[in-house]
Amino acid sequence: MLDTKEFISWSDELSVGLQEIDEQHKILIILINRLFNEAILHKADKAVISAILEELVQYTIVHFTVEESLFRIFDYPDIETHQAHHDKLKQEALNFQKRFESGVTIDIELMHFLKKWLTHHIMMDDKKYTSFFLERGLKAKWSEQKSWIGKIWNSLKS
Repeated sequence: MLDTKEFISWSDELSVGLQEIDEQHKILIILINRLFNEAILHKADKAVISAILEELVQYTIVHFTVEESLFRIFDYPDIETHQAHHDKLKQEALNFQKRFESGVTIDIELMHFLKKWLTHHIMMDDKKYTSFFLERGLKAKWSEQKSWIGKIWNSLKS
């Protein structure tokens, strides 16, 4: 078995206080950690790295869609700004993927960019909506189970 490391660790500091969103953020962290392990530590085959990148991009889009759906359902006042951040991040992720497919290698600098991208977005953008959603009746915990979107995502990969 190949050695693996956590490039990003989940911590309570990253929690937005909404179980579903936190569970989705954890999946993003798992995907970035997989990319780090395969691209940086194990120097995996391009096809392996490409598959992880594709999953990371697609899951990011799914996650942003869930957040934006909540924004519309609860009439979040900062929807335009937050959605603009999502659009920019999606475009950066797609550009990152295209550059890799055209031959640019994934290096530690790029991994640090991804880490900063995710943690900054959670800490500076996502944490802003928690109290708004809770005040409007969104429950912090929907169940004792893991993310419903994560279950769907994992079943699609099976």
